[in-house]
Amino acid sequence: MSEPLVLGLESSCDETGVGIVRGRTLLANEVASSVDLHVRFGGVVPEVASRAHLSALIPTIERAAEKADIDLADLDAVAVTAGPGLMGALVVGLASAKALAAYLGKPLYGVNHLVGHVAVDLLDHGELPMPSLALLVSGGHTSLLHVEDIATRITEVGSTIDDAAGEAYDKVARVLGLPYPGGPVIDKAAQDGDPTAIRFPRGLTARHDLEKHRFDFSFSGLKTSVARWVEQRRLDGGEIPLADVAASFQEAVCDVLTAKTIDAAQHLGVNSILIGGGVAANSRLRGLLEERAAAAGFELRRPRPALCTDNGAMIAAVASEAIRAGVRPSGLGISADSGMPVGTVVA
Repeated sequence: MSEPLVLGLESSCDETGVGIVRGRTLLANEVASSVDLHVRFGGVVPEVASRAHLSALIPTIERAAEKADIDLADLDAVAVTAGPGLMGALVVGLASAKALAAYLGKPLYGVNHLVGHVAVDLLDHGELPMPSLALLVSGGHTSLLHVEDIATRITEVGSTIDDAAGEAYDKVARVLGLPYPGGPVIDKAAQDGDPTAIRFPRGLTARHDLEKHRFDFSFSGLKTSVARWVEQRRLDGGEIPLADVAASFQEAVCDVLTAKTIDAAQHLGVNSILIGGGVAANSRLRGLLEERAAAAGFELRRPRPALCTDNGAMIAAVASEAIRAGVRPSGLGISADSGMPVGTVVA
């Protein structure tokens, strides 16, 4: 089957995504976000997210099928996020996908959410050169992945040892009195600030850290440093230069992410770098990585911002590649795995 028609369901966090692809051609990408329900809590509440998925799944599937102008009976496979993610949210999506696959009599693929952020680039730019290095940056994950085969062979070479980059953005936004989610609002505030105004720390970049954590990330210390700086400024009776703090914090995050990505790419001997995940839509991260990748001679691939955040198209894309590679379906007995390792592409 050269061009499988696949529907993908994504429900790992606070966005209900349904995507439909034919091979590497995107036909529909519908997303229903519950982020507004979580704003007053300052973060995602798992129970609230699960209930939102229950309400949104069927209407979102219907919109996707209409957008793609297909009959669900014509699908070749159904795909769904099996992990990692919030367990309750994963179970809602997985149960729905099982019901749909069973009703239609189609094979079911339970796929890895993180691999989805890599595979979605194929829908924008076609075949990914192998091997490649992928930088995944989101609210829950910050990882460097060595991609040797998109369907079967992906290895994590670095990850965060505490807060993910997206979590740090949310926590710093809270310190600055900015709304949730913090990524977009800090990115916007930083546009008017001086990124060199405050020298915030770059986590795990000291010589002794690099010996053990050369390709790993840490943003907890950075978040604490920003909070202490703001607190001291307030104790001194000074105004908080919001734009400068935002720009300086963002520069610290993006400096470390891009520097370690280039170092890992050189170490692994790859020619291509891919960036994915929600934070991959950040303007400074995209710009700085483009600049450093060009200087080091690497091709940089960046999905359009709408495909960086969680979506069903990326899940369908993984399954499509798995079908191409002859990977067997998961079957209806598959379980959700909130901690699924990235090496497991199809569960």
